[in-house]
Amino acid sequence: MNGNGESNRDAVRRSYDTVAGEYAARLHDELAGKPLDRALLTALLEQTETGTAIADLGCGPGHVAAWLAERGARTVGVDLSPEMVATGRARYPAVEFREGDLLALPAEDGAFGAALALYTIIHIAPGDLGRVFTEVRRVLRPGGLFLVSFHTGDEVRHLDTWWGHEVDVDFHFLDPTRIAGLLEEAGFTVEMRLERAPYPHEAETRRGYLLGRRT
Repeated sequence: MNGNGESNRDAVRRSYDTVAGEYAARLHDELAGKPLDRALLTALLEQTETGTAIADLGCGPGHVAAWLAERGARTVGVDLSPEMVATGRARYPAVEFREGDLLALPAEDGAFGAALALYTIIHIAPGDLGRVFTEVRRVLRPGGLFLVSFHTGDEVRHLDTWWGHEVDVDFHFLDPTRIAGLLEEAGFTVEMRLERAPYPHEAETRRGYLLGRRT
């Protein structure tokens, strides 16, 4: 674990701690305006082995995990930010929350039937993405699905302020072909790949989605 990577994760942790309350208040119902995301989550849920848990990696305050829980899933939210985890626990008692790092997930081998990481890997140093996907594979059961989404492109956007709060966080835009290759190298078969334009209420970036199955 290099110093730069550790420093980057500390900055991400502090930044999301800072905006946790406002993030939850602003985005708690964001799925209501994202029909494609709801469809993909429903497909993930329908293909997850009955009785197994779904991990929401980089869950933030847990609204996506809660949406799945409302539809019968057993969900575990994992986030780097202690304040996000605390906010989620207060808002969504039906979801189990764990504080944790995607490079060392707080779960045993094969603990989950499926996993998702929605706009989570955009905060990972590009050189660490392969290790993250290998770790996700570790905690999935054989045949488990992994849904990942991100902003597409090749730029890095940095925020010093977010909703009026001082932060220090980078957003890495990613190439879907590269991400698909890294998933395959980590032991996933990529079953679905798509991109969409932003909805009117979203930031003006193209969104990429990949669905991989653990081999």
